[in-house]
Amino acid sequence: MSVTLAIAVGLLMGIVFGFALEKSRVFEPGIIVGQMQLSNFIMLKVFLAAVATGAVVLAVLHGFGYVKLAPKAALYGADIVGGLILGAGIALAGACPGTTLAQIGAGYRDALFTLVGGLCGAVAYSYAEPTLSKTFLGQGGGKLIFSDLAGIPYWVGALILAAVIVLILFALESWRPWRPELGNDVDGDLTPGASPNKLHVVPAE
Repeated sequence: MSVTLAIAVGLLMGIVFGFALEKSRVFEPGIIVGQMQLSNFIMLKVFLAAVATGAVVLAVLHGFGYVKLAPKAALYGADIVGGLILGAGIALAGACPGTTLAQIGAGYRDALFTLVGGLCGAVAYSYAEPTLSKTFLGQGGGKLIFSDLAGIPYWVGALILAAVIVLILFALESWRPWRPELGNDVDGDLTPGASPNKLHVVPAE
């Protein structure tokens, strides 16, 4: 794949991703914070649906030899510490790296600060990574692939994973239907009588 084609594909995927985020309302701070508080499960459902879809697509592409897998080594310490830091940031900001640009496009001014903070964090990590890699954060257990551990072809494992996720999604939807969880103002704020602009910063005219 040429560089030009790779850039074009990346831009197209970004547009589709942004469109899906906006239509699913997952970019809304109320939806994100509600998921972190375990009071709203729309975000989890959308992400699980994305994982299941990706697993099926990878199963097909890998099964026909169009793509090769390049798994990274499992770094348990880094995954746990990094996950806790990222989760705390998401809960405080009401945004994650994938939703920040969508929030900016929708008019959330505070998302600009989230974007700047994320970029500063990325730069800081690039300088700290050589030192961190020498600590327990850089220690891992090698590459782990479920299909290899189970002794089955990757495409079989991916389809099994997708099927299990679909069952989980059906159970989640039966327990917590998505329509009520959007809230009256379609922002994930379930507080009775809440103002439509409680979480949404409207640009001044």
